[in-house]
This record gives sequence, structure tokens and C-alpha cells, in this order.
Amino acid sequence: MLALSFDWSYLSEHGDELMRGLGRTLWVSAIAIAGSFVIGVVLGAARAQRVPVVSQLTAIYVEVIRNTPILVQIFFLFFGLPQLGIRLTSFTVACLAITIWGGAFNVENFRAGYEAVPAHFREASAALGFGRLGTFLNVTLPIGGRIALPSSINTYISVIKNTSLLYVISYPELTTTALNINALTLQTIETFTVLAFSYLTIVWTLSALIRMLEAHLALPRDART
Repeated sequence: MLALSFDWSYLSEHGDELMRGLGRTLWVSAIAIAGSFVIGVVLGAARAQRVPVVSQLTAIYVEVIRNTPILVQIFFLFFGLPQLGIRLTSFTVACLAITIWGGAFNVENFRAGYEAVPAHFREASAALGFGRLGTFLNVTLPIGGRIALPSSINTYISVIKNTSLLYVISYPELTTTALNINALTLQTIETFTVLAFSYLTIVWTLSALIRMLEAHLALPRDART
């Protein structure tokens, strides 16, 4: 029934515009995923290693971001900061908001991964003469990063889906573009079918790629005990 009622001319008439919106969604998502990865790796290590001051500040950052709606965070960056004399473009706010949100969740993903590394691995590293930093770089990071991969997948998927909330600041990503088209054409079925299929395709593709990476980096059985 959906295929019969779908106006296929919608794709030819608005395909270019939607592709531009999709391109912006992918660009912001790529920046946010990379940023949240770096935040997770670095600040997750600070939390796991209990680095003075940095660990406490990171804990505050994680608690604030994880326990407040991302919409509030987007509004604060876009509408709140100008009250303090700081004006950011919608693109900058889009990248910052999604990166900061994803980073907070990734901190805990990587912290848990680092802390799950068996203690005898670190003891063996120390016995070989590695210092604290050397042990982290050569043992904790590679093994803990692999352990953290499954949970971080969910964070990256959420990062992509959360870009749809950028319509509230009129950043012309995929959802904003689709809503603007729908407002002009009133082709609701076509608009939201294409929108849903686009996000499904992105998420399924990312999930498949990361699952392949996870399988490639799978730890040997004896590395988990």
C-alpha cells in the first residue's frame, strides 16, 4: 500500500536538495564521531587512571552532559552563549553539541574498557620495564579500546541520530531539509519515508562496518581472563 501511494516523482524533484542535506548530516556526524572518540580515549584514561583534578573535572562533565537533554545543550550553545558575548555559527554549534554529547558517553565506555583489562597484563608490562605511560599505551589502550568497542558503537549510532535534532537551530542537515520540503509540498508520506530510509541506511552501514572492525580486532580468548 505504501509503494502504491508513494509519489515517486518526489525523489526526482527533491533528490538533489535531500542529498545536500544528507551530505551535511554525514559531515557533522563524521566530525562528532571523531571528536567523541578522542574525548573518550583521553578523558576515559584520566578517569581510569584517576589523574588528580582532571578526573574530577571529567566526572562533572560526564554527569552534567549525560543527565541533561541534548536539546537543552544545543539551545544553550546557540541561544545562551550569545548572552555572554560568544556567537557561534549553526555549523559550529552542530559539531560542538553532538561531539560534547557523544564524548560524555564515550568517556564511560572507554573507562569501563580500560578498567576491564586484566591486572596481570599490567603487571607483566611493569615486569618488562614499562612505566605507567608505557603500560597504558602498549597494553591498556589497545586491549581496553577493543573491549570498549561494542558499547561505543551504540554511542556513534546515537550521535548520527541526534543530528536530526539540529532542526531546532535551522542547521540545514537532512531532517531540516526534509521538514522544509514537507512544509512546502505537504507530501508527508514521501518526506518521512525517505527520511526514515536514509537514517536506516546510514545506521545499518555504520553498524556493519564497525562490526567488521570488531571481528577483525577480536581479542583472543586468553586475553579476556
